[in-house]
Amino acid sequence: MTLPRAEVVVTSRIPPFLMSGLQEKYVVHEREHIRDPQVLGRVKALVGGGEAKIDAGYMALFPALQMISICGVGYDGIDVAAAKKRGIMVTHTPDVLNDDVADLALGLLLAVARKIPAADKFTRNADWLDGPFQLTRKLTGAKLGMVGMGRIGQAIAKRAAAFDMDISYTSRNPRSDVSYRYVATPTALAAEVDFLVIITPGGAGTKNLINAEVLKALGPQGFLVNVARGSVVDQAALIEALQKKMIAGAGLDVFVDEPNVPAELRKLDNVVLTPHIASGTVETRKAMSALALANLDAFTGGQPVLTPVPECRS
Repeated sequence: MTLPRAEVVVTSRIPPFLMSGLQEKYVVHEREHIRDPQVLGRVKALVGGGEAKIDAGYMALFPALQMISICGVGYDGIDVAAAKKRGIMVTHTPDVLNDDVADLALGLLLAVARKIPAADKFTRNADWLDGPFQLTRKLTGAKLGMVGMGRIGQAIAKRAAAFDMDISYTSRNPRSDVSYRYVATPTALAAEVDFLVIITPGGAGTKNLINAEVLKALGPQGFLVNVARGSVVDQAALIEALQKKMIAGAGLDVFVDEPNVPAELRKLDNVVLTPHIASGTVETRKAMSALALANLDAFTGGQPVLTPVPECRS
């Protein structure tokens, strides 16, 4: 006798690799198409990408909900406290995207320091015929500050070390497993460095952590790179700092209200913008999809999940 397949709801955009894997094993519903109360009552799991928004009210629509599987390392859009209160397991996909995020961070550092997008435009527009491109900034040997020194932060620092950068960091507490110099606050760190990279989790605890005070400390020769969450940076303060040349420039892969990027940012020539692509390679999205699916398979099969979010590990 064949058991009925478990029913899941996809709550936000997910990689096609994950969708195809889900469809092979589960009855899949999409968030905007599910209305039938009987179906809602049968759903055992929700699946979403890192930008998924799942609050207590949405969870309440699913009386049989047991699990939320996120395909992404960040899960600040999930009300984990509400999930735990109901005994709902929440998982994510850490580690498999560390290299890609670190690679993009270095790419953005190079892009803003050496003005690579502007140089490309300069060449395509034949502006070279009228004279040489402007001089830029050297990355090798520069002072790098890291706001966050978790697994991705350490991967970025490892790459930066190959550029002989002088690396220091700030986080909630000093780490005993790294040799980089610890600085107590983002403001103090920003005042000491040429480049400030943001790679700390999003959520209420870090909202607007990088504020006008930090940007002022970074100064007119300093560059900001954000590959964390848009909410970590006070976006209005950043726009003002870029417009008034209070900082030299920025490289941004994340924004407050994605995919809406403020027109003020899009008009500036001292910022490099990418559409939240830090983990966006074929190889990594396949690995993330496989892990998200493996977590779901383990849970529905009565086995321990592979990568619960920290709050659900106990």
